[in-house]
Amino acid sequence: MSEIIVGGQKRLVLVTGRAHPQLAEDVAAALETEIVHTDARTFANGEIYARYEESVRGCDAFVIQSHTTPINEWVMEQLIMVDALKRASAKRITVVAPFYPYARQDKKGRGREPISARLIADLYGAAGADRIMSVDLHAAQIQGFFNGPVDHLFAMPVLLRYFREKLDTSALTIVSPDMGRVRVADIWSDKLGAPLAIIHKRRDPTVANQVSIHEIVGQVEGRTCLLVDDMIDTGGTIAKAAEALKNAGATNVVVAATHAVFSDPAPRLLSSDVIDEVVVTDTLPLPPEKRFPTLTVLPIAPLLADAIRQVFTDGSVTSMFDGAA
Repeated sequence: MSEIIVGGQKRLVLVTGRAHPQLAEDVAAALETEIVHTDARTFANGEIYARYEESVRGCDAFVIQSHTTPINEWVMEQLIMVDALKRASAKRITVVAPFYPYARQDKKGRGREPISARLIADLYGAAGADRIMSVDLHAAQIQGFFNGPVDHLFAMPVLLRYFREKLDTSALTIVSPDMGRVRVADIWSDKLGAPLAIIHKRRDPTVANQVSIHEIVGQVEGRTCLLVDDMIDTGGTIAKAAEALKNAGATNVVVAATHAVFSDPAPRLLSSDVIDEVVVTDTLPLPPEKRFPTLTVLPIAPLLADAIRQVFTDGSVTSMFDGAA
């Protein structure tokens, strides 16, 4: 069945774009429902078409799309799907974007730059979205870009459960790979009861035009170091940080991140000898060429399904994280 009926009134409809259909299938399974079939196609000139093959009138619709490469195509597809729902008289439309597109362009660093994360929020609103749901936004202020509810979900409980079972926390140090991630690393430190270390990057003053060197603030020698970040793109920062930790005497280096963007050359860099394990969630699809033996992928579908259930039943998404692991 492709819907949930509560008291003969509310109807939940789950639809998905083509970027990561397996994630949508896993969410549907967790909700004990099915995905409404969409006739989605790309024409020869690149234009996208979408049509739902059953009525969505009066429904509470959730449009799942993972924004992987080619990101612009998948953004456009999701916008078109939202527009189709709006014109087919869906009652409420929630954009489910586990990895928020253009999240790193959340402010102006220099003159004449765009704030593309705000533009994406405006596009969702213009298409007809009433609500946005995303996991581990790169910057919390993105919640204020959308003129409506934004459900900001956190993958930390999913990752923490794994590491509590896997690692000896008595010999663990949480490490922030740069100054920008210190706040997140500090939360991890509190949750796992482990000390915090910070990697500070600066240029070598003795060599002109040289790449940055790393200074480590905190105790890492003889310890397992857990590098935490919200996303890994090319993997350069993480790889250099791991190398610095091993050079400083760390016994093991483990990496945790929510979003595995893994642009080239990330798989090669992350599978190096200085990194013992990389743990991510499946907010983005990971084809075989992006996988490697030391990679562990944790499912995010149960978290998304719980949030969708809370929104659909007018429950509290915030309560999902009260006292979380």
